[in-house]
Amino acid sequence: IGVMVMVHGDNKGLMLPPKVSALQVIVIPVPYHRADLRENYSPGWKYLNWKMKGVPLRIEEGPRDLANNQVRTVRRDNGEKTDISRVFLVEQVKGMLDKIQQNLFDVAKQKRDACIEVVKTWDEFVKALGQKKLILAPWYDKEEVEKDVKARTRGEMGAAKSLCTPFEQPELPEASFIIGRWRLWEKRR
Repeated sequence: IGVMVMVHGDNKGLMLPPKVSALQVIVIPVPYHRADLRENYSPGWKYLNWKMKGVPLRIEEGPRDLANNQVRTVRRDNGEKTDISRVFLVEQVKGMLDKIQQNLFDVAKQKRDACIEVVKTWDEFVKALGQKKLILAPWYDKEEVEKDVKARTRGEMGAAKSLCTPFEQPELPEASFIIGRWRLWEKRR
């Protein structure tokens, strides 16, 4: 949950994917009283309140909307406002929630991919670590090797640790180093 909040949150508050949000849609009347019935708050206050709580989609309904048989929707992920007919409301809301879900996934994946550094030497490993990158490197899967790498990289911000082995491995040249084996080879010299 913490990672989700860190990845999807912004300076305006939470931004929850529809599939995990307790409330997916909130209806705010302007000035009628439906759904968010708190009379002591203005619509603007309610907009901000639900935005900070991360509700993926807001529906606003005012006198002009009723006259035109429509509502205004506002997406939390990108702020896009759309007027839609009340006749197609259910189908369009479902579609919007699917688009919000996909957009949040795509943006998070893009941010993650931009932070990954593929390294082939120890110097590249240390440099990428200093830049706070996620490092994809050859790995010798032994507990003592991980302890050694942690000890060698310990600093003010912590130390390197292995997180997972990705399903898709990058192709590495035969002569590339392997974290751990390289260190074991160095000790034998």
